[in-house]
Amino acid sequence: MIKNLNMKLFLMALTFFFGGCEDKGTGWTPDMIPDDPVITPGDDADTEGIHTYNAPLYWSVYEYCWKLERRNEELVNAGGQGQAIDMSEGSWQNIIDYVAENLLPYGYNMICTDGFMAMDGTSEPDPTGYMTKYGSVKLKKLSEMCKAKGLKLGVYDNPLWIHGPEETIIEGTDNITFKDLRYKQGEDNVLYPDADDGFWWVVASHKGAEEYIDGFFKYYKNLGVDFIRMDFLCYYENGYDRGMNAIKGKGYGRENYKLALQYICKAAKKYGVFTSLVMPNMHEDAALEREYGNMARIVGDTWSGGWHHVSNSDRGKVFEDWPSCGNMFDGFTHWSKYSGRGKMIMDGDFIRLNTFGSDAEKESVISLQLMAGGPVAIADVPGDSFANSDLKFCQNEEMLALNKDGFAGKPLSDVLNSTNSQIWYGQMTNGDWVIGLFNREDSKQFRSVKFSDLGIEGKMKVRDLWKHADEGEADNLNVELEAHACKIVRLTKL
Repeated sequence: MIKNLNMKLFLMALTFFFGGCEDKGTGWTPDMIPDDPVITPGDDADTEGIHTYNAPLYWSVYEYCWKLERRNEELVNAGGQGQAIDMSEGSWQNIIDYVAENLLPYGYNMICTDGFMAMDGTSEPDPTGYMTKYGSVKLKKLSEMCKAKGLKLGVYDNPLWIHGPEETIIEGTDNITFKDLRYKQGEDNVLYPDADDGFWWVVASHKGAEEYIDGFFKYYKNLGVDFIRMDFLCYYENGYDRGMNAIKGKGYGRENYKLALQYICKAAKKYGVFTSLVMPNMHEDAALEREYGNMARIVGDTWSGGWHHVSNSDRGKVFEDWPSCGNMFDGFTHWSKYSGRGKMIMDGDFIRLNTFGSDAEKESVISLQLMAGGPVAIADVPGDSFANSDLKFCQNEEMLALNKDGFAGKPLSDVLNSTNSQIWYGQMTNGDWVIGLFNREDSKQFRSVKFSDLGIEGKMKVRDLWKHADEGEADNLNVELEAHACKIVRLTKL
């Protein structure tokens, strides 16, 4: 997700070092490749079976960090000095305990780091040179703390970022170092040669790149991490951030981006690691992301959350570059033509329940993610913004059954702002149907649908999944919804 890069990059720059490159996957053997890297994307990445995952349910540190970054901005604006964003081991333990007690029984089985904090690959260096610490806490320790409570650790990192010392030798190569993976002026063809990269990127066409990426996933799997959230992919592909209307990197081009995703896909599948692609451009109808990634962000950042992020930000618009859509509804609707069982998971970003103005909005944001087959990533801070009264929205087992089933619905229409785009439906593996009626508007609205229009013949038994109530038999739905409200029903044969 996008952050305030000035603060974030300052922290990351304390620990990042430089690197180099390599290939395979074109059918060539290493001795046929020139000394100067000239590797082009191939089509040999084995993608079979990578779209068998259900969307993850987890807790993210995003809100905690985002709030600290806002406080730093206030301090700086007032003439003060910001402080490094960090979380103590004790605070991590409190969150792990809270999630284990209140969310794990409902299927939320992971804690995930995010950006903001320093990502250290230099202190107490691992022989592989990959990231060892997040903030002041060792990743190994954090993984052990999660495991002790029955949780997994997900990590915000990118296999195209170099954290360790530039002289680090890449395992499995003939003394290729991290420095060899980095951009080489006058040799690498990039879109913006004079631009400053915010990260020390791996150039995928360089020798050693495939081995470096393989080692990245091997390293994390050995730490007990099987979820990687990799950010700023648009900066790598074309160096541009539409949200900031700025050039944010050199832009290594479509071919390097494809080759990188192929290497990532190959290694992630090999070690059984789930890949979450963040800030992808989704060019060419997300052809590369859909082929090589398990999940991809299809909407702008959560930021301050609320209904603005769910429905109002850049409403009704689709853009060519990241972010393609500004709000969840538009993102899920626009990309619904490519979602579904056995396909890439569409990610609507984090949920901050405390930022919503009504229970209806909280039901709607949870429902939309689950109806679209997306993840539910809760970012509210326990003991701070996460009131116990909000837990019920995360613990609705009848709604969470959709995630457990691998459900991924579709809107009746993928035309943005149409009324039918606010009617979602899909079928469970046991044959039951689920229909979601949403009201994005600021006033009461009627929503109606005939079951026959969805391919459902005859009357069905109707159960409201938020009221937990049976509502008799029907062959249609016709309801009045309050502003920003929804009604989710499950239909069962008589």
